[in-house]
Amino acid sequence: MDPVAFTIFGLDIRWYGVLISAAMVLAVVISMKRAASHQIRPDDVLDLALFCLPAALVGARAWYVLFNWSYYQGDLGKILNFREGGLAIHGGLILAFTVGILVCRHKKIDPWNGLDLVAPVIALGQAIGRWGNFFNQEAHGGPTDLPWAIEVDGQMVHPTFLYESIWCFLLFWLLLWIDKKRKFSGQIILLYGILYSAERFLVEGLRTDSLYFMGFRTAQLVSLGAILLCFCVYVYKNHTRFRKN
Repeated sequence: MDPVAFTIFGLDIRWYGVLISAAMVLAVVISMKRAASHQIRPDDVLDLALFCLPAALVGARAWYVLFNWSYYQGDLGKILNFREGGLAIHGGLILAFTVGILVCRHKKIDPWNGLDLVAPVIALGQAIGRWGNFFNQEAHGGPTDLPWAIEVDGQMVHPTFLYESIWCFLLFWLLLWIDKKRKFSGQIILLYGILYSAERFLVEGLRTDSLYFMGFRTAQLVSLGAILLCFCVYVYKNHTRFRKN
């Protein structure tokens, strides 16, 4: 597939950027429509987006650069060259969540409500964005003879981007459904953390382009930590809800 969607004044606009941008816009629109059910004003959603979306891009790039430091060390041009590629979702989520919580506190918004609001659209954004990996022929798995394998560089491989896209799309709808009967603030984002991390841990084991830390795949380490943390907080908040009742 041609990774370039179109060209403007000699500048190639890649499908990856088009899909990420479309996912961001869609996420903001959906969140604005759902904001009232989380005691948040639509205008506050725009403010959150203005801070969190750039933070997500910076965090995703910083995480990727950090775990490829031997390649980027001493070359600021390479570090700032986003068009070269190199974004890691976990870094984006960590910085975006941190900035989002700070903005919520500044605006007197319950951070748990804010996180619950955006959890479904994060999954939707990932489902859409993963197709950028398809056009770039990246984030794929190792060789396989399964009937849904895709060809990359003359070899049939696992379409791991597709596995994650399908999972995240289903997760988007599941979280929306659960959110309608939300039992406590924080339930939706914690479920996102558990369910997305479980999928990522499994699919990461198939990928050929993983980032590593001390011989371990960083995405799997973070996923295990996220599952444990989110599960413990979920149990605590759910137990606290029953005690209050």
